[in-house]
Amino acid sequence: MAEDLVLERCDLELEVNGCDHHTADLCRERLVVRRGQPFWLTLHFEGRNYEASVDSLTFCAMTGPDPSEETGTKALFRLSDAMEEGAWAAVVVDQQDSTLSLQFSTPANAPIGHYRLSLEASTGYQGSSFMLAQFTLLFNSWCPADAVYLNSDEERQEYVLTQQGFIYQGSAKFIKSIPWNFGQFEDGILDICLMLLDVNPKFLKNAGRDCSRRSSPVYVGRVVSGMVNCNDDQGVLLGRWDNNYGDGISPMFWIGSVDILRRWKKDGCQRVKYGQCWVFAAVACTVLRCLGIPTRVVTNYNSAHDQNSNLLIEYFRNEYGEIQSDKSEMIWNFHCWVESWMTRPDLQPGYEGWQALDPTPQEKSEGTYCCGPVPVRAIKEGDLSTKYDAPFVFAEVNADVVDWIRQDDGSLHKSINHSLVVGLKISTKSVGRDDREDITHNYKYPEGSPEEREAFTRANHLNKLVDKEETGVAMRIRVGEGMNRGCDFDVFAHITNSTPEEHTGRLLLCARTVSYNGILGPECGTKDLLSLSLEPYSEKSIPLRILYEKYCDCLTESNLIKVRGLLIEPAANSYLLAERDIYLENPEIKIRILGEPKQNRKLVAEVSLRNPLTEALSGCTFTVEGSGLIEGQKTVDAPDPVEAGEEVKVRVDLLPLYVGRHKLVVNFESDRLKAVKGFRNVIVGPA
Repeated sequence: MAEDLVLERCDLELEVNGCDHHTADLCRERLVVRRGQPFWLTLHFEGRNYEASVDSLTFCAMTGPDPSEETGTKALFRLSDAMEEGAWAAVVVDQQDSTLSLQFSTPANAPIGHYRLSLEASTGYQGSSFMLAQFTLLFNSWCPADAVYLNSDEERQEYVLTQQGFIYQGSAKFIKSIPWNFGQFEDGILDICLMLLDVNPKFLKNAGRDCSRRSSPVYVGRVVSGMVNCNDDQGVLLGRWDNNYGDGISPMFWIGSVDILRRWKKDGCQRVKYGQCWVFAAVACTVLRCLGIPTRVVTNYNSAHDQNSNLLIEYFRNEYGEIQSDKSEMIWNFHCWVESWMTRPDLQPGYEGWQALDPTPQEKSEGTYCCGPVPVRAIKEGDLSTKYDAPFVFAEVNADVVDWIRQDDGSLHKSINHSLVVGLKISTKSVGRDDREDITHNYKYPEGSPEEREAFTRANHLNKLVDKEETGVAMRIRVGEGMNRGCDFDVFAHITNSTPEEHTGRLLLCARTVSYNGILGPECGTKDLLSLSLEPYSEKSIPLRILYEKYCDCLTESNLIKVRGLLIEPAANSYLLAERDIYLENPEIKIRILGEPKQNRKLVAEVSLRNPLTEALSGCTFTVEGSGLIEGQKTVDAPDPVEAGEEVKVRVDLLPLYVGRHKLVVNFESDRLKAVKGFRNVIVGPA
């Protein structure tokens, strides 16, 4: 009788599997593979090798704390002669001396997560069990049978593998790109992402069911949307919008997700302070890309927060145009969420593709602070019955805004405001380039088109279907050049009278600092023209000077100033309102790499910035993040003070980088100048 088969060791073939599965960065010490695609293991036996006529090999793959075949979290399969598509299987690819090379296949709809793979070897009536390997299984956008399949290699590269990118901020008329280090393949991040799934309330309530449902990117996306905020659970980030961040870190100061996720794990899943919309979106993007779901951060300008789903945001103002009540419903300068690519077998055909997910806690969805996934296509078509949360996302890009002026006697007059359109310049980073891509057309049909009216009719968006009243007098806010932080500058109320009559009225101009979510700060410029006459068929530009000394102490880290013009014509009892948000440009951060970047060679980066203010800076700190930094991040303090107009310069040591393209992301902060961002691409060549 043949002696027992004894396993000496199992070689995980990390290099070849990492290369084949696009997980090389994760496969240095562990096996990480993508579902629906074969991977290789080599078994080394003591004494004799496997003999097909004598030995029977059965494998068991399990995930989760309560694995079962019924729920798809446990698979038993024998060594077979041929690979079986869409199933757990193992076949022999080579056999020499005491080694057996095997190819394993996994179903393209297997639950993702951490797996244990064991072997039962029986010879006659005797059997032995061996633990072969632990491995992590991810979604696979390279596999046509996977629900997250993307058929463009450039898009897979961008939306799954790229670790740095841009997030868009500023205002619709001055779009600002902020560099971000997603870092989904940096040390420890995959374990943190899996841990995030394992502390979600659905797992804690029923672990077996939760692990089984991890086969669906729709389910996983919804869990991640809820877990990136901490409003209902042990989630990652606490949101705060009141400019009081002393007991944490200001949302503006983060330049990557890695530091946030590591802090969350290190502190035992205690929430990290603080996040705002782009931070929530960026962390969700990191987690979803890490798990293998193609994901991108998108920014919507003039984004509506509609609580009651009536698709209407109403502002009540006094007769000077100032908003009277503190509203929870308002227009944000910009709002960020993510889109993830997946099929939607739970919905009608045509709704596969990009799905909007919003981890910023705004409204509850099925009792939890999460939002989506909802097909972007459903938003465009006005199909508000679609799962999940279509009415909320539709309102973000389509709500109507009505301004009411309350006079002294309490009567309300509708003011005409053509300057505020909701849902503009919806932006994301281009594939393979550092440019912005405008994806507004994915969310909306062209304004005034029959398709747009059909979508509004389907959504029962009555406000948008009413023809807007037109008057012969129009006003908009124009800006001049040189709107840089630290400078004085002019803005203009540009008024046109296209009627044959003369119009006389009062013009009120006011500038106030503002946060990106619409919260107004103090005034930093005003003008009141009691009598302004407009000749027939004429144009006028009225300047308003905005001084640095007026805005320097109240400008928030959003760098935004809201300019409002109100033209009152008492004779016609008419109120004409115009508003514009102005973004003040920060100074440029310059990053130089000293020496030629070669593999395995230590690098030094020189980082500098010129003080644009009329006063000295103190407490100057540069924070650098990106591939190859010790612990992923470095902070360097600069000597004080940095006088007005003077350049501040520091050097940062970098660890040797791998061959390829890397992005260094930099944040500068000081007492008077905060959250200034910069980036630099570094191309590392072979040694």
